[in-house]
Amino acid sequence: MTLFRNVVFIAALAGLCAGIVLAALQSFATVPLILQAETFENAGEAAPHDHGTPAAGEQAVAPHSHDHDEEGWAPADGFERFFFTAAANALSGIGFGLVLLAVSELSGGISSWRNGLFWGFAGFAVFTLAPGLGLPPELPAMPAADLVARQVWWVGTVIATAAGLWLIAFRKSLPLAALGVALIVLPHVIGAPQPESHESPVPADLHHSFVVAVTITNLVFWLVLGAVAGMIRSRFLGQPALRGSFA
Repeated sequence: MTLFRNVVFIAALAGLCAGIVLAALQSFATVPLILQAETFENAGEAAPHDHGTPAAGEQAVAPHSHDHDEEGWAPADGFERFFFTAAANALSGIGFGLVLLAVSELSGGISSWRNGLFWGFAGFAVFTLAPGLGLPPELPAMPAADLVARQVWWVGTVIATAAGLWLIAFRKSLPLAALGVALIVLPHVIGAPQPESHESPVPADLHHSFVVAVTITNLVFWLVLGAVAGMIRSRFLGQPALRGSFA
């Protein structure tokens, strides 16, 4: 129980720190791009509404003169949006922190903040980089394939990439390393689900900027998560009462 308690504690602190950092970066890097893309989404929805019938795959938007109670709630711009974004990112950070620490403990644990950077980059490769090669981040008004199909491919890619990296890093065997490479490549050979059409009112350069911003902010998130987890864990290891719990 001591090990579980300490892992949860470290994951909570590291996830909180990483989540706040991610929210701060998003407020400057990705949120402005999302708001800009929403203008194209609203413009695209206004035209079919004027004709009385929404276009296929689009959702009609009620005119501003209608009752706003019918619209879904959304946080207001400014502090409220940042607060809810930071809260959601912190919860995600805690969850990812638990996964990162659980896997690392099975492999000997994160020994320092420097070692945590390597584990953080591995988490970035598994959960962001590899899935993003087939399913890049999407902006509002962009077409997308079936949600269930995308989720299945995403989960399969995460599992295959994690298993492949583990075989390469911790199994000192050329055949197993080759198997690891094959597992990493396999989801991309199969291919991610794609929409029937890639036509979108969102400019290509705006989407490219969004993909770059999401990738960089997530890289920083994972590096912070790994480094903070390694730093806190190493401090615990310096206390005799906790040293044995991470054996």
